[in-house]
Amino acid sequence: MSPQHLVLSREDNILHIRLNRPAKRNAINDGLLREIEACFDGLDASTTVVVLSGEGTHFCAGLDLSEHKARSPFEVLQHSQWWHRVFHKIQFGGRPVVAALQGAVVGGGLELATSTHVRVAEPSTFYQLPEGQRGIFVGGGASVRVGKIIGADRMTEMMLTGRSYKAEEGQRIGLSHYVVEQGASLDEAFRLARQIATNAPLSNWACINAVAHIGDMSMANGLFTESLTAALTQSSDEAKHRMQEFLNRKKG
Repeated sequence: MSPQHLVLSREDNILHIRLNRPAKRNAINDGLLREIEACFDGLDASTTVVVLSGEGTHFCAGLDLSEHKARSPFEVLQHSQWWHRVFHKIQFGGRPVVAALQGAVVGGGLELATSTHVRVAEPSTFYQLPEGQRGIFVGGGASVRVGKIIGADRMTEMMLTGRSYKAEEGQRIGLSHYVVEQGASLDEAFRLARQIATNAPLSNWACINAVAHIGDMSMANGLFTESLTAALTQSSDEAKHRMQEFLNRKKG
């Protein structure tokens, strides 16, 4: 069945996923989240990198409050954990995800963006966590992902005051990695995706998984895990081939 809330296209081994609810500023409802989950569950070996963007002038304005419904505490818990599972599949699915950002990257949209690995922003981009003003709390992973990027203290202030960070400020504190000219984020995202696609798949997998998990470990465990990951990647046939090619070019 074709997705209703996404537009999918492909350039070689790069899959482009575009959020397609522009009239709602690409706000996330259950249907959109189900389709995102299905996309990442259905990835096969032909996809080595994913580009994620939003249709229209906004990346994602967060939870679609117009479709919000009253839930019991247990139902809210389960719904939150579903968001966690979907965004976990994006972050730890083994394939680098490059996000092209513009306009609103707000609430759940920021949670979605920070589950990706490389983020390219346009000058129109702004970041906000307005849950405090809505009488709610983040539920899609921001307390972990955003908190790790900008720090718990800064995130607390951001939520308490409703502070909005503009593109340049967001890059300075780590919410994006690049800021490009208006209208250029998608081109830059694809340029970076093509570059990342030339890496060894095992190295990409290690960068995505090992670094994040090592960050949660003690120093001793982190260093041990780094050594194991280095042993796994460096002993692969592809690593040996690439190293030999590099040495041959140096000799030439």
